Amino acid sequence: MGDLVYKRILLKLSGEALMGDSAAGIDGNTVLRLAEEVKELCDAGVEVGLVIGGGNILRGSEAASDVLNRATSDHMGMLATVINALAMQDSLESLGQPVRVMSALEINQVCESFKRRRAIRHFEKGRVVIFAAGTGNPFFTTDSAASLRGIEIEADVLIKATKVDGIYSDDPVKNPDAEFYPLISFDDAIDKRLNVMDATALVLCRDHNLPLRVVNIFDKGAVKRLVYGENVGTLVE
Repeated sequence: MGDLVYKRILLKLSGEALMGDSAAGIDGNTVLRLAEEVKELCDAGVEVGLVIGGGNILRGSEAASDVLNRATSDHMGMLATVINALAMQDSLESLGQPVRVMSALEINQVCESFKRRRAIRHFEKGRVVIFAAGTGNPFFTTDSAASLRGIEIEADVLIKATKVDGIYSDDPVKNPDAEFYPLISFDDAIDKRLNVMDATALVLCRDHNLPLRVVNIFDKGAVKRLVYGENVGTLVE
């Protein structure tokens, strides 16, 4: 397929991507299929970092209420991302792929604490690194965590895997006339409020020159084609 365009990537998956056809929770077959795609990238020589959301279990911003404050609910959401990370770790290991989960919260009984230099060393040893528990702070989304970790590990690109083929002017599922953007600037994405990622995440990428690609995770092989230079999805730069 030619030469790799991206050697080290940060792949952001939503928690909902792990649900399959279920209403919530984790579908084992879906996780395994995603793990197989990650394994293919590793076999091709790509260093892969992963951030997985927790929306299939609990989303902090939605769980907050008069009874449960936002900081507490966000910490619960962070723990949901650890559950998803462990599920992905298990699937990757079943395929023979070395992997480490690194958490922004200290949960040393089940995973490592995040340390940038150690994460880089894991990549150099051919391991997938799954970054869990967001940034470790409430009020920040896993999108922001993905941008932050992508910058810290000096990723060549941040890839956000969604259920559509890229960025549109509106929800293409609800509006068939929505305009597709093959290329858009960070400033335009922010100004148009396209909701591809939260503004904090987009600003982090923009200010640290980390390009963002938005692709359809259900398009099998899309990420692999992307790392080999195919123009897949939407490029934000």
